[in-house]
Amino acid sequence: YTGASSVDFKEASKNSINSVVHVTTKVVQTTFQRDIFQEFFYGPGAGGREFKQFGEGAGSGVIISSQGYIVTNNHVIENASEIEVTLNDNSKYTATVVGADPATDIAVIKIEETGLNAIALGNSDDLAIGEWVLAVGNPFNLTSTVTAGIVSAKARNINLLNNPSKNVVPIESFIQTDAAVNPGNSGGALVNTNGELVGINTAIASQTGSYSGYSFAVPVNLVQKVMRDLIDYGIVQ
Repeated sequence: YTGASSVDFKEASKNSINSVVHVTTKVVQTTFQRDIFQEFFYGPGAGGREFKQFGEGAGSGVIISSQGYIVTNNHVIENASEIEVTLNDNSKYTATVVGADPATDIAVIKIEETGLNAIALGNSDDLAIGEWVLAVGNPFNLTSTVTAGIVSAKARNINLLNNPSKNVVPIESFIQTDAAVNPGNSGGALVNTNGELVGINTAIASQTGSYSGYSFAVPVNLVQKVMRDLIDYGIVQ
């Protein structure tokens, strides 16, 4: 038994940390409050008022092209009125949505910048159970956090993305890992010991919403198909 000491995560961390970004969003939700008294006299909708609620969200993203394309989770940017991306060097950009796919919970956003550190893409089919992996992201708004774990299982379907109300037919085949993933890590990178992207961290299986031993990532081979379609067509073919 060689133990974890024989595995060096320094190179993988160095390779991937500059490719992972912090994504913050502003969300505006409009609700309509009816005025029953006015409606009684003047008909439906009379006297009603619109209320706007302003919310914020945060997650992570992974630079997949030096031309500014970034992959994140759909649930990180869903309903966002503004998206801001912060790179590891603290420079900030406004991002636009290229396309989003609720069925895999993958979205592609873009910033107007070139010469970015794009992550190297690995092959998730080659991942072995028991293999070391790193989760890189921004949990709880802490920038660039790296945690380590092993691949606990592959091809997991946990009914996470099932949403009958939105007609979403989920495509799930998660990589399960015990690397610590917390709120804000969503959309961040799962990398192998070479620093290659093998998955996009998506979900935490816990009652509290914080890490409790397992987390899940969308395999990079599925991510690649989805992101190519989103960049080429705006939707998944």
